Amino acid sequence: MSDIKKIITTCTRDCPNTCGLEATVENGRLVRLTGSKNHPLTRGMACHKASKYIDRVYSNERITKPMMRAASGRREVLWDEALDVIAEKMKTIRDEDGPEAILYYQGYGERTALKLLNKCFFNMFGGVTTLHGSLCGGTGQASQNMDLGNRISHDPLDHYNSRAMILWGRNPATTQIGLVPIIKEIKKKGGRIITIDPFRNRSAALSDRHIAPAPNMDAYLAMAAAKILIDRGAHDIDFLSHHSAGYTAYKAILDRYRVDKLCYLAGVSGEDAQYIADTLINFKPTSILLGWGLHRHKEAHFTIRAIDALGAVSGNIGVEGGGVSQGFEEYGPYDPKCWGDQLNPGRRTILMPYVGEELLNAQNPPIRMVYVTAANPVCMAPNSALVAEALKRMEFVVYSGHFLDDTAELADVFLPATTFLEEYDVMASYGHNYVGPVNPAIEPVGDCRSEFQMFTELAKRFSFKDQYCKSADAWLAEICAPIKGWGGDLDELRHTPFRVPEPMAPYLDKVFATPSGKFEFMTQFDGDLLKKDDETYPYTLLSVAPFDYICSERTLADHLPLPEVRLHPAEAEKLGLADGRPVIVKSPIGRVKALLRTDVSTRRDCLVTERGGWIKAGHGLNRLTAEMVSTVGNGTPYYDTRVTLCSV
Repeated sequence: MSDIKKIITTCTRDCPNTCGLEATVENGRLVRLTGSKNHPLTRGMACHKASKYIDRVYSNERITKPMMRAASGRREVLWDEALDVIAEKMKTIRDEDGPEAILYYQGYGERTALKLLNKCFFNMFGGVTTLHGSLCGGTGQASQNMDLGNRISHDPLDHYNSRAMILWGRNPATTQIGLVPIIKEIKKKGGRIITIDPFRNRSAALSDRHIAPAPNMDAYLAMAAAKILIDRGAHDIDFLSHHSAGYTAYKAILDRYRVDKLCYLAGVSGEDAQYIADTLINFKPTSILLGWGLHRHKEAHFTIRAIDALGAVSGNIGVEGGGVSQGFEEYGPYDPKCWGDQLNPGRRTILMPYVGEELLNAQNPPIRMVYVTAANPVCMAPNSALVAEALKRMEFVVYSGHFLDDTAELADVFLPATTFLEEYDVMASYGHNYVGPVNPAIEPVGDCRSEFQMFTELAKRFSFKDQYCKSADAWLAEICAPIKGWGGDLDELRHTPFRVPEPMAPYLDKVFATPSGKFEFMTQFDGDLLKKDDETYPYTLLSVAPFDYICSERTLADHLPLPEVRLHPAEAEKLGLADGRPVIVKSPIGRVKALLRTDVSTRRDCLVTERGGWIKAGHGLNRLTAEMVSTVGNGTPYYDTRVTLCSV
């Protein structure tokens, strides 16, 4: 007789949807993973990546026992041996060069409550080198903070109040499936959906209009729409007069340009800008959702602030169903003291977008050891070749993960981690306001352990074991103290999501946490900084989110023989290249062999590919991306990478 159980849990992967899930387990084996109907936002929805995750859990490529590098290759070891070696190496390096000779690299792969304790462990150890900056959304948040003081996005459920939605660089059909029912409801009520993206993404099919600006030129499109609104007298005079600062200076920026010039610079038609303006005038309130691709330029703050300004000019800031929404503070529900940063103020950090260079150049002390969790920096960080070279020069590398990906290949010790389906934890979101339960659906596969277990066992080998070694429940009670303070019950959180008490629609009182207390317009704009013309490398490389995978979270068998790149057929003809044939993609720092696919929907100045493929599988497009850092927010300008193509 079959023993069938259903377990409520939450997806912990690097995705804004953070779906509530229901796992079906039959005789101890996971057989189905679907959306939980009890989640207030996702309401039974889950993307196809969730159902496919079962294959990842049980993949024959998954590493399920600790491994150490030996002269003849890797060998399996017991946990005690692996942890003993790590602890002794850490003590030796600390005693010889101090704790900052160790780098802890915590990535974005999973961001649960208990994983805050990973950094707490290293702080109790003495305070190692850590990271600052971002490979993802830091630019967007920092840019919006300049306008709003404290970026607060509209709750996704508030978008049901929208009469229109502009998906500006956002692709929910691929990256946030929970927004799709909201989009469909807006359309059902006669509203409009606009997708703005240089690449015709999957969400364009849900939209009334797809607008494809030139890469990094969205600021001009937002300025064109704002100028049309002002010229028509459709701007929100009350908001601009009483609740904003710097509008006169911003209007002076707009006055430098005619609308047709702005559209030309944006690479769009005048009808495109008119359509946006018409939508903002006749379909109020309109919600504008910013995507993460907008962040991936050095001067991305110009674009994001211009879009914020468009929201303000059109009267969509501080109204239900409106807003310019970018993301949520996923660590907001947790007590920041649990990071332990207060134990070692002033410890060294290195810049994430320059991780390869910073590892190689670190002095006083040099970095000798790197400990990596929830990340695959050799694949995902810019200038992959330099990151790999830096790790090869390290004295000791520890990696916690599931598969022998590009970074794991360089590790001296591999620690097999559980997936979220084998763990007990709590998960907040950067895509909505709900904190969800993480419950183990199955026993750990093989000899895998959660990182909470790993660091608890490792801590027993150090003098701070009494402070660190507590039960998961005890730690969660401390970490989630804010939730309790808001009236949440941790026992209820084991099966029911808790909503963080943020407003459904922020800034309704028109009060902002800026120096002026008002919405603050961008008052300086240098369009020359946006131009990236390069005759030698004429195409902007857009490495977009894949539909089937999240970043590099895949197996070796999941890869096609070559990465595919998409180019407009007229450009392919000009270069003498044929559809379906191998090509070489070159940038100033690297070259990658790929398979060419011609696509008439692709802008002629873009080369589009999916990110996340492994170098060891012949992919690895970040071999082409140079280290750069955004002017605002210390983000990574992947989309400022310029490339060309030639035949093999």
